[in-house]
Formats: sequence, C-alpha cells, structure tokens
Amino acid sequence: MRIIALVGKLYFALFILALRFQYGYIPIMGVRENLQKLISKKQEEVAALELKATETRAYIQGLQDSMKLLPRDSNGVAGYELREGTALAKARDAIKAAGGPMTVSDLLKAIGKSQDKKHRVSLAGTLSGYARDGKVFVKTAPNTYGLIEFKNVQQEENEEDIPEEFGNMS
Repeated sequence: MRIIALVGKLYFALFILALRFQYGYIPIMGVRENLQKLISKKQEEVAALELKATETRAYIQGLQDSMKLLPRDSNGVAGYELREGTALAKARDAIKAAGGPMTVSDLLKAIGKSQDKKHRVSLAGTLSGYARDGKVFVKTAPNTYGLIEFKNVQQEENEEDIPEEFGNMS
C-alpha cells in the first residue's frame, strides 16, 4: 500500500512538472501565493496612479486659480467696445484726453454731468464693475480711475527700466 501511494505521488509530481514546462501551467500549490503577489502589485500600481491623478488635479486647480487673477483678454480692451455717446464712452475719452487717471468728480465735470451724489455713485459703481472685470478701466486709487491700456504701457516701461544686474548675488 505504501508503495502504491508513493508511486501515485510521484506520478502526480511528474504530471505537474510536465504541465508546467510544456504548457506553462502553474502548480496548484503556489497559485494562491502567486495570485496574492499579482494582486498586491496591481494595488500598488493603482495607488501610484491615484497619487499621480491627485497631483495633476491640484496642478490644474493652481493654474485655474492663477488664470482668475489675469484679465480675460490679453490687453484688457481687445474685443470690448463701449457704445458711443454713453457716460462710460465719454469717461474713457476724458481719461485719454487727460493722459492719465482721473477722479470721479473730475470725470463728471469732463462729461458734463452734475456732481451730485446720485451721479457720483452711479459713475463710480459702473467704473468699479468694469475695473473689477478687467475691462477698459482700472482703479488706481480710491475714486480714481484710469485706462487699462495706460496701465499696460506703464508696465512695459517699468519692465524695461529693470537693470540687467538686478538679482545678481555678486
């Protein structure tokens, strides 16, 4: 009986080895461990991909937040026209004629409106909204407004004024 059991085990082992080498089958005894290794490896890959996706989402959010700080168009006036004859168009023309920012009171004088509280609040609120949206006007001081195109020209001039040795440690 013992010999028959021993021969049976030997045949079984030879059968498993033959399957393994000839057809690539894995012996049943190590299947569980091999599957566990594969599962662990794939779980690590998933975790790495999830981390990469989270980092990418954070990067995109940072770019979107940065974009909110910039005006909607490249120079603030491209593609946006004020209707001629309106108080805003007259204010824009007055600021251009003055060559720089003007207070709301000076703007009211320049466009021919009375300087009562109603007109001051109305004009200041409208100019403020445009300045907040980055359209045509920019707020330079309390109740003082200029044009974005003047601000862009000043920025270009200031950029050229920086000396080349600025920031060198020597």
